[in-house]
Amino acid sequence: MRTVSVDRVTVAYGDGEPVLRDVSVVVEPGRMVAVSGRSGAGKTTLLSTIAGLLRPIEGTVTIDGEPLRDRDDAVARRVVLIPQDNGLATFLTVRENVEVALLANGHTPSDARRLTVEWLERLGLSAQRDQLVEELSGGQQQRTAIARGLALHGDVLLADEVTSELDAASRQNVLDLLRKEAERGVAVVFATHDPDAAAVCDAELSLVDGRATLVRTERAPAEDPSGTVQAAGAGARVARDDSAPGDV
Repeated sequence: MRTVSVDRVTVAYGDGEPVLRDVSVVVEPGRMVAVSGRSGAGKTTLLSTIAGLLRPIEGTVTIDGEPLRDRDDAVARRVVLIPQDNGLATFLTVRENVEVALLANGHTPSDARRLTVEWLERLGLSAQRDQLVEELSGGQQQRTAIARGLALHGDVLLADEVTSELDAASRQNVLDLLRKEAERGVAVVFATHDPDAAAVCDAELSLVDGRATLVRTERAPAEDPSGTVQAAGAGARVARDDSAPGDV
């Protein structure tokens, strides 16, 4: 699994004012970090930068110590992004949206079909698998995007506001699935404006006007008692610390 490092990153769109300013965060495998903030605070920009879709004007993003070049490089390093707008092909069915992504990432047709069935079932979409995406509700579309992202089985998972359209039961199911990804060893970064959703994460990085502050640290899950969350300046570090078990 892979470690994500964002080091003093500043990001702007074109010649505009920076949307992110001097943001730093390290997320190691097996950790789930919430990125919180109001609309326009820079959450999507941060995840898009980690995904290789945006290039910082200052600072670096590295995966396992190697600088990230672009989106193709991120995909090759198994960085999966579940975008806020879902990114689905509306003219395809639910099943086809998931299968096409799996095939594009090198799975055999039989594996793609098997994984599609498995993840649509986990997201409660088995009955909708042959419906066109444009026929679905907002929550069903969001769950389709989540199923597709989780089926890709990445080493880094970037989940952008993936519970915003969900009812309470679906929301809890998605949070449980994100936690299982972290338990699998994935570095999970979860952008959300929902304080209850952020509270289930191992740490919370708050963005205000493009600047990051670690507003909460929490002991790592019980099965890894040596885990800690460490803060430094305006950024955050989410890491195992074998020499200092417990909370920081």
